[in-house]
Amino acid sequence: MKKIIFLAAMSILGITACKTVVKETPDNSEKEVMKKADSVLALMTLDEKIGQLNQFSGDGELTGPVALRPDLLQSIRDGKVGSMLNINGADYTRKIQKIAIEESRLKIPLIFGYDVIHGYKTIFPIPLGEAASWDIEVAERSARIGATEAAAAGQHWTFAPMVDIARDPRWGRIMEGSGEDPYLGSRLAEARVKGFQGKNLADITTILACAKHYAGYGNAQAGRDYYTTDMSDNTLREIYLPPFKAAAKAGVETFMSAFNDLNGVPATGNKYLIHDILKTEWAFKGMVVSDWGSISEMIPHGIVANKYEAGDLAFNAGVDMDMEGNVYLTEMKNLLKDGNITEAQIDESVRRVLRLKFLLGLFEDPYRYSNTERESQTLLKPEFLAEARDAARKSFVLLKNENQVLPLNISVKSVALIGPAADAADDMIGNWSGRGEGKHVITLKKELETRLGAGKVLYAKGANFNDSDKSGFAAAMAAARRADIIIAACGEAGMMSGESMSRADISIPGVQEELILEMAKLGKPMVLVLFNGRPLILTKVNTFVPAILEAWIPGTMTGPALCDVLFGEYNPSGKLPVTFPYSVGQIPIYYNHKNSGRPGSQEQKFTSRYLDVPNDPLFPFGYGLSYTQFAYNNLILSESIVSDIHPLEVRVDIKNTGLVAGTETVQLYIRDLVGSVTRPVKELKGFTKVMLKAGEVQTVSFKVAKEDLSFYNREGVWGTEPGKFKVFVGTNSQNTIEAGFELK
Repeated sequence: MKKIIFLAAMSILGITACKTVVKETPDNSEKEVMKKADSVLALMTLDEKIGQLNQFSGDGELTGPVALRPDLLQSIRDGKVGSMLNINGADYTRKIQKIAIEESRLKIPLIFGYDVIHGYKTIFPIPLGEAASWDIEVAERSARIGATEAAAAGQHWTFAPMVDIARDPRWGRIMEGSGEDPYLGSRLAEARVKGFQGKNLADITTILACAKHYAGYGNAQAGRDYYTTDMSDNTLREIYLPPFKAAAKAGVETFMSAFNDLNGVPATGNKYLIHDILKTEWAFKGMVVSDWGSISEMIPHGIVANKYEAGDLAFNAGVDMDMEGNVYLTEMKNLLKDGNITEAQIDESVRRVLRLKFLLGLFEDPYRYSNTERESQTLLKPEFLAEARDAARKSFVLLKNENQVLPLNISVKSVALIGPAADAADDMIGNWSGRGEGKHVITLKKELETRLGAGKVLYAKGANFNDSDKSGFAAAMAAARRADIIIAACGEAGMMSGESMSRADISIPGVQEELILEMAKLGKPMVLVLFNGRPLILTKVNTFVPAILEAWIPGTMTGPALCDVLFGEYNPSGKLPVTFPYSVGQIPIYYNHKNSGRPGSQEQKFTSRYLDVPNDPLFPFGYGLSYTQFAYNNLILSESIVSDIHPLEVRVDIKNTGLVAGTETVQLYIRDLVGSVTRPVKELKGFTKVMLKAGEVQTVSFKVAKEDLSFYNREGVWGTEPGKFKVFVGTNSQNTIEAGFELK
């Protein structure tokens, strides 16, 4: 009997005892895939089914506290593992996959997952920095390259994109997302899903994407990672869920539940979020995985008493796979015996897992991603490095350029390069940097010396990233006095943002700000190049430093990208995807806030205001300068009274009034003046990038559709309401021109 089952399994899985049957383009039609998944499911024991719902980490990078677990290799042989993470490299993944294929009863292949967040080996700017490009194609291309490299190194699945909206820069994981706006976040979520997954997962250069962290994680109170979240259903649906819904519509195949609780129920056990909205309302067909240990972590949340109850809550909420929790493996049989769950539920989750393995072509060829020759030929390709350089320079945001300090003249006699970020290769790839290595990074110091000659670059570290040591000040000041121009390369170390990297004080850390202000007193042309994974408080340095370039954490090609911009070979075009506060006391601060009954005014006492700082941020959402200037004129609406069935056309003339060519990101905002619930003062509803030669004028047009005017009304129903609206078009969320229309 055992022999019959074995041969049947071999036949169904497309595997023979002596040879793997290879299909370059597996049949990925939904009907055929589900038929195959059901054929495998019919052969599985209950233990093997439960085994498919468990993911364990290998001995690579650990991205969470390690749970106690059985011997992994034996668990694979016993069919108790469906997926693994942190198993890297084509050779290593082949060895582990071989155990599943040759030593387990049904020979079901493993899925290998890894955090490919902003590149695998070629490291791109952090996602928040990339979002500052406001370039959808850049986001898709960078994800495509990350997927290509990761797939060549044996990976099938990335835990990206992170699409959490974040309005609090103290939160460390703000660096991993796209900022504060649901529209921009949604567009970038779609692009990254398409980049990772391509058009067909049977393509050997694609990997599964994962929309995370579902949901509300970016709203952690006080900016503390893993902390509680509490919000209205309208806020959840209008601000925090849109990027997830956009990812689902774009075809993302997996979701990851979040660590936080939401309105008193942890996201991992939140049936409303996962079962009701994601799987039922949105009809999501893919698989939901917990975050690392988040099922068992519901015990300290205080909503369950033990792992049995945690497994019950998570599985009935709709979490299909347990990442590093060891809960399903130990508790699911008891839950089934007690009638808390059904075998039909287990089958449904297993079916979702098997479906992905068929989509990836792993049943046809379990080793198709584990080719060492392809791996060596793919990583760090010159064309990948060129794309990383372009993405980085498009992400830089020129915050200030007083007296046109920038661009620098390539014939400058001497440059003082000061600061801990000037030659810190490891810090340029930052957190969540895959398999990136500092040895492949071209630093700002190295590139400056290449372009100008080492003798013209007077380098001094000056200070460390985050301590009180001032012993380097003297050498830094001496170099600054001797030089014609000062470049201060300062900010956060690469690992000062990311998971579990919240900061209460988001000023420039250590004694760097003191050093910057001392150099500014010299009165020389000076540029602060800022490296950071979050908005920082720049109020003091903005007062005294003539030029500030926001560089984020730029990645492998840091130096070349920066020098392209610093010397005017590339005109900066980045725009802030998140507000930079004037003071930490303003946080949370974001552009799409709502008015009170007493809107803020510094001139009147009894209004919504601060006594000691302005209400406005230092730099608003959408802000970013250029080496040229742009003028907005002739805002014209196609109609003054419109119906909700005909889109409104908005046209505006943009003129480059400066002396050099430049790219402008034209931004469209809407305001609903009266609603059944209060509406934001502005909402981004469109943007487009235009390249203009000096003196050139272009007419830019937008279409405003019914969907752009819809919201969740007082009854919680999505739709439009008649009334008056304003349209704003401009260079950022504050600097706009406006017109009005009425919706009938």
